[in-house]
Amino acid sequence: MDPIIVTCIAPVNIAVIKYWGKRDEELILPVNDSFSLTLDTNEMRATTSIMASSKFEKDQIWLNGREESMDNPRLIRCLSQVRNKSGSSFKNLKIRICSENNFPTAAGLASSAAGYACLVYALCQLFEVTGDISSLARLGSGSACRSTLGGFVQWHMGKLSDGSDSFSETIYPLKHWSDIKVLICVVSDSRKKVPSSVGMKNGVKTSTLLKYRVEKDVPERMNRILEAVKNKDFERFAEIVMKDSNQFHAICMDTYPPNPYLNDTSHSVSSLVHQINNKFGKNMVCYTYDAGPNACLFMPSSNVNLVAGYIQHFFPPSSKEDFIIGKTISPNTLDKDLLQGLEVKSHPNGLKYLIATEIGDGPRLLSKDIKDSGIHLFDTSSGLPNKHN
Repeated sequence: MDPIIVTCIAPVNIAVIKYWGKRDEELILPVNDSFSLTLDTNEMRATTSIMASSKFEKDQIWLNGREESMDNPRLIRCLSQVRNKSGSSFKNLKIRICSENNFPTAAGLASSAAGYACLVYALCQLFEVTGDISSLARLGSGSACRSTLGGFVQWHMGKLSDGSDSFSETIYPLKHWSDIKVLICVVSDSRKKVPSSVGMKNGVKTSTLLKYRVEKDVPERMNRILEAVKNKDFERFAEIVMKDSNQFHAICMDTYPPNPYLNDTSHSVSSLVHQINNKFGKNMVCYTYDAGPNACLFMPSSNVNLVAGYIQHFFPPSSKEDFIIGKTISPNTLDKDLLQGLEVKSHPNGLKYLIATEIGDGPRLLSKDIKDSGIHLFDTSSGLPNKHN
């Protein structure tokens, strides 16, 4: 049994009804329900290997190739909760964790959600803990509880003070509405200046708009977006998603001091989306922004090449090679008719790249076999991360 190892992957999720604000900082209990779409792990994922042995002297963790401290309270809480649920045969094992993202960390692309979902899922696989893991992942990062599931996911805020009724569930599997495609416009891959945890804490303290949103808007929007997804009504879905994103960033600016997560390029992407929709007389595409400048665009599959063509035209890269990564798409070349009436300032090199992806499933076990050296992030003979990490 000694040593043992697991390697797992977990997805990013993009909230379309935002989680912003906690009523309990330690248990990470939100002030409102939220709703998200899980993205395909083929394009965006966290990968985590965990190795356990009685011969290890202490717990250790490496994130994206760098050893980090194990003193993080959220990390300690997740690990202790899973250990408490594990069998006696695992109690004396120390662990080594190696985790990496294949997308920018802390740039407003839900890296903590994928990271903690992957960590908790891998720990549960390693220690043979079964049952709901969303509430365990929540203890690491609130939005991580939604990344423990695939498809269209609701995080129920719950009412109980112990958090036992705060969990996530898949409302519809990805197959329900697989026609939805995703383009992520990466404006910046740098670490954001104001972490989400700080921004939302200040928001709860100082934003009167946040209080109104929690009491009035979110309950109504949750009902409307569930109905829109049920009926695969993109027109209604798009309007709800954009309005919720706009209100979220209004709250960030209503916070004191304000948190201006968006920049000029972000606003130009939003303007382009509205002008495309106005030109065609219906919602062809919609945007949402998390706590960062990067736009996540949703659209029916029939509109992907058209929307990508508009983005490439108004945000021209210095080289089209490697500008679009992920799924293979073919941006349309735009003629005068398609450009007529659009007033968007050109932003050469305004976007670093586009990620083309779609809705996906939840976390997945890659291997528990210590002989699968090509899969694990550890050199299983030395117990240290592989050199390329």
